Amino acid sequence: MTAIGNDTRQSDAWLGIDLGTQGVRVVVAASDGSLLGEGSCPLTSRREGDRHEQHPEEWWRAVLTAIDRARAAGADLRRVQGVAVDATSGTITMLDRRGLCATPALMYDDGRAAAETEQVNAAGEQQWAKAGYQRMQRSWALPKLRWLLNHYPQAAENGWRLAHQNDVINTKLVGHEVPTDTSNALKTGADAAQVTWPEPVLAALEIPRAMLPDLVLPGTVIGQVCAAAAAETGLTEGTAVVAGMTDGCAAQLGSGATAVGSWNSVMGTTLVLKGVTKDLVHDPRGVVYSHRSPSGHWLPGGASSVGAGLVAREFAGADLDMLTREAAALLPTDLLRYPLVSPGERFPFIAPDARAFGSREPATRSESFAALLQGAAYVERLCFDYVDLLGAPTDGAVVLTGGATRNPLWNQLRADVLQRPVSLPRNAQPALGMAVLAASSRDALDSVAATMVRLDRTLEPRRSEQNPHDEGYFRLLDLLVQRGWLPGVVATHARERTAH
Repeated sequence: MTAIGNDTRQSDAWLGIDLGTQGVRVVVAASDGSLLGEGSCPLTSRREGDRHEQHPEEWWRAVLTAIDRARAAGADLRRVQGVAVDATSGTITMLDRRGLCATPALMYDDGRAAAETEQVNAAGEQQWAKAGYQRMQRSWALPKLRWLLNHYPQAAENGWRLAHQNDVINTKLVGHEVPTDTSNALKTGADAAQVTWPEPVLAALEIPRAMLPDLVLPGTVIGQVCAAAAAETGLTEGTAVVAGMTDGCAAQLGSGATAVGSWNSVMGTTLVLKGVTKDLVHDPRGVVYSHRSPSGHWLPGGASSVGAGLVAREFAGADLDMLTREAAALLPTDLLRYPLVSPGERFPFIAPDARAFGSREPATRSESFAALLQGAAYVERLCFDYVDLLGAPTDGAVVLTGGATRNPLWNQLRADVLQRPVSLPRNAQPALGMAVLAASSRDALDSVAATMVRLDRTLEPRRSEQNPHDEGYFRLLDLLVQRGWLPGVVATHARERTAH
């Protein structure tokens, strides 16, 4: 629970709920961006090989706990005029006729639907090309839905229906079935440009249309808090419930990166990079995909399996401040790491068989820590090189968010590796992005974001005649090409872009 200073202004407030991998976080923010209260509650996962599951009923209990902690921190829930919920991209479950969860939730990086992915790509080849991403990946929701139907053949007969992660919470909030947003439904095959399901593809995959919720754009009011939810949450009955987005999009809104050419890089459990373009970006390799913004722009980006999740796993109980001080003296290090949190990579290249690796054994724990920070920063740079290859504008602001921004060395390292300024918002987080989205149900998104999101500081890269990280970055590119993961054309473009 985080205590927030008392705010005597009685402006409207907005509730944002972030369903993350490791926990639920909520923020209550006033229309001027001041935080009135926030709270969180952890979640538990079950991982085994390619499997990654959570129990959906735990999400609602965690939401209630987090809201209660925000109220204890000073938030007056009676001021809340709207609520929006984000979720991990591609996480799905199924609900029965009573709205209860009938299956475990297959999480965003669950990779068991390999065979189903081939079936989905064969059936929807033209549709996926039209959508700009060419091919679905096995962690995406539509292959996982086909997997669920294969393993729960009674689903259609029993009237079960698909629910994305935030659909489960929205259903609890309004007390009945709700439409889903095109952002969370993107990986289920939704056509974000037309706001429709690709019914011929669904028919070819033998997925009943009745099993899928209706579609709306993010920011659409989809219902009101019902009496039962009001009693459980403390929210006022009738409070607007607004269609949300994925957690990556939510973080982008919370960062204030809403102008064309701007980018938000989220280093949380994993790395998510999202930008803003005027037109839809097409990727022949199917690595980058684009969500549709409530403002009408497109939000291209991708989610890597590299990230800060390894810090918690490898350095649990360690003195991170001491490791950071020792790592600072070692950077740049010739120990190269590709720090995957889980098997398989999705961005800046697709390699289902990818595994974390190091170029050699670390001499010390501090060197391993330094190489982890450096490796994640190198992958971030490669992500920027990749979207540049696709023709996306990258000349706007770069805003860093996510748990990794608590480490000042990592922030500066990322600026140095990219050789461009990076900004850090004061209160950026996906939950704030959802508060912004909830408020945008009354006003234009860009103006709401400009008012509610505040930058804290900007870090300038340390300049030199030659970036000291170039050599290590190029070596990492070579290692990735040698493993057959990174296409040579991408590595060549990254080198040429550096030369220019």
